[in-house]
Amino acid sequence: MEQQETAELRKFVAPEFVFGMGARKLAARYARNFGARKVLVVTDPGVVAAGWTPEVLAALAAAGFPYALFDGVTPNPKDHEVMVGADLYRQEHCDIIVAVGGGSPLDAAKGISMVVANQRHILEFEGVDRVPVPGPPLICIPTTAGTGADVSQFAIILDTRRRVKIAIVSKTLVPDTALVDPEVTITMPADLTAATGLDALTHAIEAFVSNASSPITDLHALEAIRLVAGYLPTAVAEPHNLTARRQMMLASLQAGLAFSNASLGAVHALAHSLGGYLDQPHGECNAILLPHVIAFNFDAAAGRYVHIGEALGLALAGMPVAQQKQAVISAVKQLIAAAGVQETLSQLGVQRQDLAPLADRAFHDPCLVTNPRAPTRQDLEEIYEAAL
Repeated sequence: MEQQETAELRKFVAPEFVFGMGARKLAARYARNFGARKVLVVTDPGVVAAGWTPEVLAALAAAGFPYALFDGVTPNPKDHEVMVGADLYRQEHCDIIVAVGGGSPLDAAKGISMVVANQRHILEFEGVDRVPVPGPPLICIPTTAGTGADVSQFAIILDTRRRVKIAIVSKTLVPDTALVDPEVTITMPADLTAATGLDALTHAIEAFVSNASSPITDLHALEAIRLVAGYLPTAVAEPHNLTARRQMMLASLQAGLAFSNASLGAVHALAHSLGGYLDQPHGECNAILLPHVIAFNFDAAAGRYVHIGEALGLALAGMPVAQQKQAVISAVKQLIAAAGVQETLSQLGVQRQDLAPLADRAFHDPCLVTNPRAPTRQDLEEIYEAAL
């Protein structure tokens, strides 16, 4: 594996996290540790219906903590949802946030935290290191194995007026505590298990080839790739297989630690554009785009993609580079298919006339900064076209 130059500095930030069965049950204990008086619980209707949010609410109540519930978060969390949640936080005089759910509630909770601490509109924080005041204590309980939002310094929010998903990146967004409990993922349906698992795979691959990677992020990224390759198909096929669920939650955690510190690349830039402009599901978009971005990037980071292929189980030593490239792309496609995702962008409703505006939006996404090959707008449009 190529080594980073020793003169290059790399930071690594992570929250305190508790990993394992039953971790979710520690929410009240951590609320007490933070000196909470009243808790805002951020979640969505699906997680409420699955029973995980009511369980957390009951535990808070049993421990004597009053709470306010904000369950108005939708997929691809919207700017106005964040502002409503922030208003509720203030009206109810809360002083801590507990987020229960997948990436959307966790990112919405981060957004609410930013708004209440800085007294500004959520869209004003777009970009890198633009959140001056840290928010109130944030405890995250992820209920999907894939987004990594529970450990990352990223929040992705949909600007509904511009129809663009904005990236907000700041170490002030790293949650104070993540309670990472594999048991809560048993209620995920197969399609969500696949989409979030492939999101974790994409996080790990993009972090590993990122031009901001480091030996520390590399360790987490490669192990996440191995875990997804080994356990995602089983988690999809056998939802109550706790071994597979545990390993996928570990993959999500490790991929989250990797991309939070190494950032991402063209797959996420392209997927963010799709999610903002056409409100498409993030995990599926990543899965559809990933092989095409690997094809575009491969020659700029061939050695790194070979290590990715080996983490996927391939024996690539001694192969010509062109064959290595095809083998890696084929292995990624096979894993995506094994998880049950076989759609194209056109099957998601993307049309050829959408490609130019989509490419233009993706071109301005900050995730492109760390992509190993700098694409033009035309390159991005061609990647979309290949994925149709």
